[in-house]
Amino acid sequence: MAMRRRQRQKQSDLWVLTKDIAAAPGHPFYERLNALLADAGFDPYAEDLCEKFYADATGRPSIPPGVYFRMLLVGYFEGLDSEREIAWRCADSLGLRTFLGYSLTQRTPDHSSLTRIRQRIALETHEAIFTWVLKLLSRHGL
Repeated sequence: MAMRRRQRQKQSDLWVLTKDIAAAPGHPFYERLNALLADAGFDPYAEDLCEKFYADATGRPSIPPGVYFRMLLVGYFEGLDSEREIAWRCADSLGLRTFLGYSLTQRTPDHSSLTRIRQRIALETHEAIFTWVLKLLSRHGL
């Protein structure tokens, strides 16, 4: 069998149609987890617990609590030690972008935003949300 050689890098296309972008099949665990979270009302639950830590109408648009906690769950499940690693992993993975609810054209949250949110939300709130999620996963065999 003849050895195939790697092609030289060619210039990327300037415009790419969304229908031409390869779709990722997604990660079965994160797809199931997202379905369970949606069925159990995770986003409204997290928003209610975190509401007191957010300003009413001042400042720039925030990261929704459901997205923030999903990113922390990615770090927990994948053994990532820092917010920088979590942010990079979520930005790099098509499956995790789907898990977070971000399209290819949207920027995922930066590590510095994760740090600021973690500093603002009380430890008790973090514990309550993670306990809720882990109990949910345990009930459903994940």
